[in-house]
Amino acid sequence: MNKEVTYYYYIIYPKEKRISERKPPNQARAFTFILYWIREKIKMNSFIINTERLGLRRWLDSDLKPFSYLNRDPEVMKYYPKTLSDLETLEMVRRIKHHFEKNDFGLFAVESKGTGEFIGYTGFLIPTFQSFFTPCVEIGWKFKKECWGRGFATEAANACLNYGFETLKFEKIVSFTSALNINSEKVMKRIGMKYVTDFDHPQIEINSPLCRHVLYQIDNGKV
Repeated sequence: MNKEVTYYYYIIYPKEKRISERKPPNQARAFTFILYWIREKIKMNSFIINTERLGLRRWLDSDLKPFSYLNRDPEVMKYYPKTLSDLETLEMVRRIKHHFEKNDFGLFAVESKGTGEFIGYTGFLIPTFQSFFTPCVEIGWKFKKECWGRGFATEAANACLNYGFETLKFEKIVSFTSALNINSEKVMKRIGMKYVTDFDHPQIEINSPLCRHVLYQIDNGKV
């Protein structure tokens, strides 16, 4: 390995030199490390919001397959009217992208920095139905069940609230979910949102157990 490659190898992996005195890997492997580091730097710059474990970004074509898997999972979709087909997921992603184009904000794809995998979404949207609290900006989240119980929703939602208030200059943000969805309501409380009231969701059948929703809100300056 020439001196220049060795130099860059130790910049990227400084602990290697301290751990042992073994010879650095061959030149081809060193260049692979360098390319990996450059690729990770580019990916980091593509994140609109960064947390310790998560990167929130715009949607990629590669997100469609894992998002379809997520939307077909009955456990994940337990508090939604129904699971979604692959075609319905595709249409949903198109609506999300259109929302970004129209409003300059939307539901961000969430990527795990540890694995590089798409694991769900968190972000903002403008509800399309009419109610006593609309028009408004809603914050929402959805994660694959393998990621539940690890604090990802709270971590991502907290970062989104800060982005919404500091960068997007929202005056207030609301969130709502089925009154049966206790875990999602706990996230609302953890990120500082306050309970407002219950209401019947106008887009869900009145006889459905999912119709009754809880509404939470947080104002700018309360994060």
